[in-house]
Amino acid sequence: MAEKTVVAIQIIIVLFPIIMAPVIMYSNRISDKLRNGLSVLTAAFTFVLTMTLYPFIKNGGVVQHSLFEIIPNLEISIRLDLLSFSLASLASFVWLLATPYSLAYMSKEHACGRYYPVLIFTLGSCQGIFFAGDLFSLFVFFELMSIIAYILVIHEQTEEALKAGYKYLVMTIIGGLALFFGMIIIFELGGTVSLGVGPIIQEESVLGLVAFICFLIGFGMKAGMFPLHVWLPDAHPVAPSPASALLSGIMLKTGAYGLIRVVFFVYSFQLLHAFDWDDILAVLAVITILLGSAVALTQTDIKRRLAYSSISQMGYVLLGLSIFNTNAITGAIFHIFSHAFMKSALFLAAGSIIWKTGKRNIADLRGIGHQMPITMGCFALAALSMIGIPPLSGFLSKWTLALGALDVGMPGFVLVLLISSLLNALYYLPIIIPAFFELPGELTIKHHGDVHHEPRIKIEEAAPLMLLAIVLLASCTLFFGLTPNNIAYGLSRLTAAFLLGGGGL
Repeated sequence: MAEKTVVAIQIIIVLFPIIMAPVIMYSNRISDKLRNGLSVLTAAFTFVLTMTLYPFIKNGGVVQHSLFEIIPNLEISIRLDLLSFSLASLASFVWLLATPYSLAYMSKEHACGRYYPVLIFTLGSCQGIFFAGDLFSLFVFFELMSIIAYILVIHEQTEEALKAGYKYLVMTIIGGLALFFGMIIIFELGGTVSLGVGPIIQEESVLGLVAFICFLIGFGMKAGMFPLHVWLPDAHPVAPSPASALLSGIMLKTGAYGLIRVVFFVYSFQLLHAFDWDDILAVLAVITILLGSAVALTQTDIKRRLAYSSISQMGYVLLGLSIFNTNAITGAIFHIFSHAFMKSALFLAAGSIIWKTGKRNIADLRGIGHQMPITMGCFALAALSMIGIPPLSGFLSKWTLALGALDVGMPGFVLVLLISSLLNALYYLPIIIPAFFELPGELTIKHHGDVHHEPRIKIEEAAPLMLLAIVLLASCTLFFGLTPNNIAYGLSRLTAAFLLGGGGL
């Protein structure tokens, strides 16, 4: 495939959803079916077009192309390499499943004419992040995605949603300012912000460290890193469930992606390790892992528990980035894939349960496995994968991360992974076990000691489009665990070797 063709495809992948967003908004005036159909077709076309880049990537292709210059050495550019393709293909795949799921889920919701254009515009923004060829382009699309996603957070327009949206917006502005400040420092020190010129910062300086901390703040906020995670447990529960799946499954990964670009393209892992700057990332990663899991134990709302779990799981990715060897980076990249499948399945399954029953409190979900066996079965599969039960994908990513820690003589990190897995079991098993091993309508003991019977209500599975998305995502956690030589793990290992080898520069 010629480089010009690759560049053209990338531009279409980014711009097509963004252009289609106002078209979808206008089509809402004509017909709901037209609006829905255009949304699904846009997501499907984006996925198919993204996958056409695979042969080029498989052959080791790298593209760095400047579109136009703003001022000397500051340009809008695009890049395609193993890392960008891996994240772009993952995003378009999850979007392809979440959009049809939305058709059924949002049928009971208001303001669908606003929801679908925003959903599709956010897809284009995410693809713009993953294909950005310089820090400025990445910053522009990162801010576009963050600001437009605010509309998804406040979609319900309840007091709780508006408060969560306000907190999200404040944190987004803080993160954006930090990124902008860091980018200015890098431009001043290196004379460029291009990701295609090799490590921009090649020696230690106070300003270089300040910029690194700015990037940790800006991208770490989006990734849910401690102590910048405060927006996440409020935003995810109030957003529509398909939006929650995308916020956790994909949009958190944009923060991790940004940090990967910073570690390997703005600086170099050799420089970070030589001056112990990687220790900052390692400490924050460990705190994020343990804090997210510990607080998840205390949550009674199922979506809030899943939100805190996302914080912990993203800590795994950050931990892998602080250990500079092939296994650790492979584990971090593969956990991005694995977590996208697991957490998207969990949020969509939880959304289906809420959609059918209106119940969000974990204590009220006992016996739900008898009423919605497919949905709850997929939830259980994804949850067991989160715990790290073999042969599911979560086990494979944790195993690889553990190998990476042992490769550099850091068994303490393995202990952190084991403790986190134990905590995962402690907050997921109390959802799964009562769902299947208790019957709906059994005796319920209230806090004051009174006991009463609840009537059994017949509940059916969610709509077929909702079930299809949940089953496919849950199946991915099994498939990518049973087949270690699968495409996702293979891409992760190739990407790790690519990054450690200098990023093809």
